[in-house]
Amino acid sequence: MATIASAQPSEKAERVRRGGFRVPLAAISYLQALPLFLILGLFFLLPIAMIAVVSFWDYDFAGLYPAFLTMNYTETLGSWVTWKIYLNTLKFTVIVWALTLLIGFWVAYFLAFHIRKTSTQMILFLVCTVPFMTSNIIRMISWIPVLGRNGLVNTTLIEMGLIPQPIEWLLYSDFAVVLAMVHLYTLFMVTPIFNTLMRIDRSLFEAARDAGASGWQILWNVVIPLAKPGMAIGTIFVVTLVMADFSTVQVMSGGQSASVALMMKNQMSLLQYPAAAANAVVLLVVVLLMVAAILRVVDIRKEL
Repeated sequence: MATIASAQPSEKAERVRRGGFRVPLAAISYLQALPLFLILGLFFLLPIAMIAVVSFWDYDFAGLYPAFLTMNYTETLGSWVTWKIYLNTLKFTVIVWALTLLIGFWVAYFLAFHIRKTSTQMILFLVCTVPFMTSNIIRMISWIPVLGRNGLVNTTLIEMGLIPQPIEWLLYSDFAVVLAMVHLYTLFMVTPIFNTLMRIDRSLFEAARDAGASGWQILWNVVIPLAKPGMAIGTIFVVTLVMADFSTVQVMSGGQSASVALMMKNQMSLLQYPAAAANAVVLLVVVLLMVAAILRVVDIRKEL
């Protein structure tokens, strides 16, 4: 009787399953992805589409006028000043990327392979994140009393008798811009590289040593090739952040240098929104091309 009673509900459930509404298996995956698609469409794709639409509008000192004009793009791409600013931005990007990659790799290498205890690794890694408890602006302007004409560096060098007068190019120069950006964005290179290095099987090192490889050969032929996905992810972070940075360039250069983001910021302050939107579209295309080139060189799917 117990067996018959337990079989009846299962038969009833089977009839309900057969007779009720069933979602096709092919549509289940689309329904699962629908919430993410709605969020990305609302907060990511829609704003980009609006910027692209506004970039074709006309404008004057009084307002914006919906239209379809290529004037903003021709003025942007046809000006030698714009090309010079883009080259200056790319110069900052390449220099900051090279320095952050060099510093970030060795910091991650030290944490991954020279610190034995996991607890110590985590503590040192958290120490690296302490500056992120303050805003970028505070961390950036903290360099001013250090690099200024009467700052810590110049005062120390003069008192030691190494220089007769303060060094002027330490602050409000391209050097100050690069230094501040490296300080701000190095951790974005450390984190993915450290994550990649921690996944490397340590038995590979033993096999390389048994084959007669030296420490530098292990680094060049084992560690660096396996760390490329982390380097690529860190490169994407640093490149996009530097290309979109305007506050660091404005403050640390003292208005003597320029970047694409700073140019857009100045255009928006003058209510030239269509021109700024055209620059934003061009900048987005440039960054996407750079990211696509990185993804062609390194397959970051190994890290995802």
